[in-house]
Amino acid sequence: MSSSAAFKENVSRTFRHGVHPPENKEATECRSIERVPFVREYVLPLSQHIGAPSVATVRAGERVLRGQQIAKPGGFVSTTLHTPVTGTVKAVEPRLHPNGKMMPAVVIEADPFASQKVEPAERPSPDGISNKQLVEEVQKAGLVGLGGAAFPSHVKLSLPKDRKIEFVVINGCECEPYLTCDDRLMAERPEAVIRGTEIMMKNLGADRGYIGIEANKPEAAARLREVAPASIEIVVVQVKYPQGAEKMLIDAIMKREVPSGGLPLDIEVLTNNVGTAAAVADWFDRGVPLIERVVTVTGPGIPHPRNLMVPLGTPVSTIVEYCGGLTENTRQVIMGGPMMGMPQKSLDVPVMKGTSGILALTSVFQETAQEYPCIRCARCLEACPMFLNPTRLAQLARFEKIESLEEYHAMDCFECASCSYVCPSNIPLVQWIRMGKAMLREAKSKQ
Repeated sequence: MSSSAAFKENVSRTFRHGVHPPENKEATECRSIERVPFVREYVLPLSQHIGAPSVATVRAGERVLRGQQIAKPGGFVSTTLHTPVTGTVKAVEPRLHPNGKMMPAVVIEADPFASQKVEPAERPSPDGISNKQLVEEVQKAGLVGLGGAAFPSHVKLSLPKDRKIEFVVINGCECEPYLTCDDRLMAERPEAVIRGTEIMMKNLGADRGYIGIEANKPEAAARLREVAPASIEIVVVQVKYPQGAEKMLIDAIMKREVPSGGLPLDIEVLTNNVGTAAAVADWFDRGVPLIERVVTVTGPGIPHPRNLMVPLGTPVSTIVEYCGGLTENTRQVIMGGPMMGMPQKSLDVPVMKGTSGILALTSVFQETAQEYPCIRCARCLEACPMFLNPTRLAQLARFEKIESLEEYHAMDCFECASCSYVCPSNIPLVQWIRMGKAMLREAKSKQ
């Protein structure tokens, strides 16, 4: 069977509900990954992942080599941080974080005369190591989910004694509009994606692997099929948002449902992003920790859109300037995609482990407009992939009905913003639900 025939055969796979925002990927979907030039100063926030911040292990004035550890994990749900360049530690001090707050960071001044080569770190062969050793190595390499959430990868790979993993699902959907970094990674480095998937499958004892790709990425699917073994199936799914959410992808590929409040582990599935899979291969085969990542720089406010390999800590302002600067009519810059990304108040923030894109828009994607009362149209119910009632959850949050928020499964919302996208009354549903979840977490912590 040809790859095109298989491509058509599988595009019926999807989940129920969801939305179809314009894809807007044409500016960068065929542009090869370029390496951005090194800059003078790098800012490495100690909070680049979900969980406890990393703890700095260097101090001002210390010389560091590219790939060297500069921060250790602050706990189990935390990870290591490495310097992306050879240079000198300028300071360990609060700097502006993409979340809008001043957060502790390691500031490194690059050595303009250094070769910036990475000396391979010592690491064991992935063959025959225990699950505990794999977890330690992945944490040591500083790996996190590169799809945007930045959840420490070693936590997912830590297999409890009474559990097993039967399937490994690798997420190559990249369902957010505009973004193409995962698409180009799969098309240009398919061997690394497959190699990282095989390492995880072998260590966890998984019998089968799946790589889910949306139907708008034919080149990536074809390249992966060329190198994938029989144990790993390349599955093409429908183009729909949020197809890349792990619960939605598992549903589309395997027709298995992750229980409410549960994890993929509960149905013997491990999920990871294609970038994370490639990073696992980079660590074990090349001895290179997570010090750089692919970032899509695009949008109508960018004169020369590109897919760039960017060292972590590179200022967003420098990357934007490399792509021609912002057009005069740019109104909003978002780190990530337009649906779940974070609008920025300043470009003086660094690229982090979870930065998948830098998006410059000439009109605000979700324009702040007059909010009207709910008209009971049920569009939010039809859009929600988790079959929640977004309007009810927003009302409960507005009136601080915390106990009812739990009753209506507010914590099952993963804030995809599909509800806000379709609401004709301009109600900021996802923002209210996000506030409700925060109130619910606070109440539980007090208990």
